[in-house]
Amino acid sequence: MSERGAAEEVPAKRSAASHRLNLDRTTRYQRSSDLAAEIARLGGLTREELIQSWIKHHNHPPPKGVSRRLLELSAAYALQAKAFGGLKPHLRKALAAALDPGSGSSRSKTPAPLKPGGQLVRVWNGRTHHVEVVDGGFVWNNEKFRSLTAIAYKITGARWSGPRFFGL
Repeated sequence: MSERGAAEEVPAKRSAASHRLNLDRTTRYQRSSDLAAEIARLGGLTREELIQSWIKHHNHPPPKGVSRRLLELSAAYALQAKAFGGLKPHLRKALAAALDPGSGSSRSKTPAPLKPGGQLVRVWNGRTHHVEVVDGGFVWNNEKFRSLTAIAYKITGARWSGPRFFGL
């Protein structure tokens, strides 16, 4: 086969791929109009039918007192996910991690223990407060305290959570 013959085959393959792409787009648009009609029909379903749709897609009954509108939106999402594909895997993982408190998210629920020699700094009403961490407590204004909450109370005059006040 000559070089020219090989070069002529490539455009034919591209053209076939292009044609296939156009068919996919046409199918998607047809699916889209069919999908719109299916979604429009959801308004005519009974509440029981919408609940059955919820159970089918979520594998459990809807929460007690869920609105009809939410049932319709859930059914519409299920139809769209079926037609166009659902969430991408990395989004599913991110959502699962956000919903699972024990998934080892970047922010831990328990703060790291404070070590003696460390300092906490907080600005309150224009005044900077320095608290030093010592064995058995904290020192603020040359006075020793057993808890950060007691220091926060002295500073603010209100019952603050000490760790929260100091941003821990």
